[in-house]
Amino acid sequence: MKLKFKFERIHFLLSFCTIVLILFFVKCTHPDVLTLGMLDKNKETDSVTAPPADSVLQHSRFVDSLILRPRASLCLLDKQGNPVKNRVTSVSDFNTVFPDMNDVQLATAQRLGISQIADRNEAVHRKKDLVYIDDNPFYDIKPLHHSIPYLVPRAATLLTEISRAFIDSLASKGIPFHKLLVTSVLRTRHDVERLRRVNHNASEQSCHQYGTTFDISYNHFVRVMDPDGPELPQTWGVTLKSVLAEVLEDQRELGTCYVKYEYKQSCFHITAR
Repeated sequence: MKLKFKFERIHFLLSFCTIVLILFFVKCTHPDVLTLGMLDKNKETDSVTAPPADSVLQHSRFVDSLILRPRASLCLLDKQGNPVKNRVTSVSDFNTVFPDMNDVQLATAQRLGISQIADRNEAVHRKKDLVYIDDNPFYDIKPLHHSIPYLVPRAATLLTEISRAFIDSLASKGIPFHKLLVTSVLRTRHDVERLRRVNHNASEQSCHQYGTTFDISYNHFVRVMDPDGPELPQTWGVTLKSVLAEVLEDQRELGTCYVKYEYKQSCFHITAR
């Protein structure tokens, strides 16, 4: 005679309670067993699926947060109402403070910039990726022969930030108003070829081809004067160069750019990060 076993609700509850008690006992006697198992599984999954960290892109997000923060107000008078005149300190050594060689700048330029442009005809079709720059209240563009006045947005923003900081620094030191002079911007591959014919030191792998890089002269600045105002004393070029170096050192230490001191080209070679 066969006995029929009927699995009722009470049996389910008893089985469930038994399993819970067993797991509770295991957790109490070996608390790390389940945790370690989950951690090992997560590590194995992460090692397979997680892509390698993109340090350049991560740093660019950090720079975005710096550039977009509100600018500090410029204080030109002390508590007694007297003009504030900070000292010009310059930097310890141009080559030491601004050492970022082409290979360092190139890695960032290739990651954050546009792909290379063959010639200026192709450049016309890439303007949606670029920002046109021209003479403005903060800087002037030198007549360009081997580059065109375009930058990627982050580089254009950085150029404006450097120029505004330079003007503010002049004001805080009691130095008359001068604007920066930009001497080189975006280069097509054809521009690089033409430049190398007349300048054999020009790199074939130029950072200027990616729209992230620009050159600022340290020998020439644009004097801005009020035609109806009183005549102001002339400022020594070495003083203006020193103030610009202070500004660039601050920006480089913040991590917003790479800077190379170009002795032969008389400029600071700057790549946005």
